Amino acid sequence: MLENVDVNSIINILNEEGIVDNNVIATINKTGSTDGIVYLLSEHDEAKYVLKIDRPHQITLTEQFLGTYRHLRLFPKILYTDPAKAYIVYTYITGTTHFNRGSKIEWLTILVKELFNNYEKYVQTDKWGRLGSPIQSWREWNYRSLVDTRNDWGSLLSIEDYTRVESIFENISKNEDQEVRYLLHGDTGVHNFVFHDNLLVGVIDPSPMIGPMLYDFTYAFCSSPDDLNLETLMAAFNLLHHESIEESRLIEEVIFQLYCRIGICIKLHPHDLEDYLKAWEYWKSLQFLKIS
Repeated sequence: MLENVDVNSIINILNEEGIVDNNVIATINKTGSTDGIVYLLSEHDEAKYVLKIDRPHQITLTEQFLGTYRHLRLFPKILYTDPAKAYIVYTYITGTTHFNRGSKIEWLTILVKELFNNYEKYVQTDKWGRLGSPIQSWREWNYRSLVDTRNDWGSLLSIEDYTRVESIFENISKNEDQEVRYLLHGDTGVHNFVFHDNLLVGVIDPSPMIGPMLYDFTYAFCSSPDDLNLETLMAAFNLLHHESIEESRLIEEVIFQLYCRIGICIKLHPHDLEDYLKAWEYWKSLQFLKIS
């Protein structure tokens, strides 16, 4: 069991390895979204490191992802991985998630330029989805997202709305054999973005995925209800190193992602629901204008 791990023994090992000093203090972090147990390690009253305790499989995935993108400044740097993969230690990024984040176009621009445009193609498999439990097709990933969200908040939708989303699912799932697979963060939402002085300074808690770059981009765009408009979307998309697609297709991708985001919102961020439902009406009307 993760709860039975002796943190003091881990700290002693880290001290012997020269990672931390004798005066380090471990404080459990209860605010993160990760499934494992996370401790902040502080020296002289300043948080400096993160100790993540998790199942070996999850530690391996985290190590693989952060190792692949170790050259990117937005990600924490790995300092030590337990040989048995029981825990991992990486640098702490000072700031807060969710709040004091500045305008969406500012942090989305940083994400595009410093993260998404540096994603690496993933050629080790012909599968899609979560790196730890891949599936056969991207269509299957989208279908699971559609069904799960329908179960979460389908009662708020009209039959017409659901039919619209189902049709969009069919459109965005076509020609997946032409999609390029990338190693994605997989959970690029404001809850995993670290902000300091209204500036994006870090991205934490990867859930590594194999998928199209557009997934993480639209996920980030829809991860907060502010500035969910076409102008912000296109300003950021025009910076993305992505092959050209029709604006109508990009709008469909956003509508599908927004639909899934509202399902998450109901479960985890109900206070944002009213703003998301307004955005939902906006994007529906926008799609109608583009196809009429």
